[in-house]
Amino acid sequence: MASRKEYLDFVLEQLSGLDEITYKAMMGEYIIYYRGRIVGGIYDDRLLVKPVNSAKQLMPEAVMEQPYEGAKGMLLVDNIDDREFLCRLFDAMISELPEPKKKK
Repeated sequence: MASRKEYLDFVLEQLSGLDEITYKAMMGEYIIYYRGRIVGGIYDDRLLVKPVNSAKQLMPEAVMEQPYEGAKGMLLVDNIDDREFLCRLFDAMISELPEPKKKK
């Protein structure tokens, strides 16, 4: 099942307090970038983020889910209605995310 554009738009609106939030459509789903780094994505109308330590600390009860079959598990963000929390989560995660790969 592909994610709905309306769900993406809602998540992006919730993150509008942050600069440099971008996304890329990928096979019916959406990869979410913050300051050029992949934070997570929207898969089957679920916001999933990489399971870095800061995300685990801010969401100790978060469930690990696969974005798609065969993929590594990611943390389900079930509190997407809390704009302040989402911004705090992304800000906390940024230092633990890898730098974007340089294009040759």
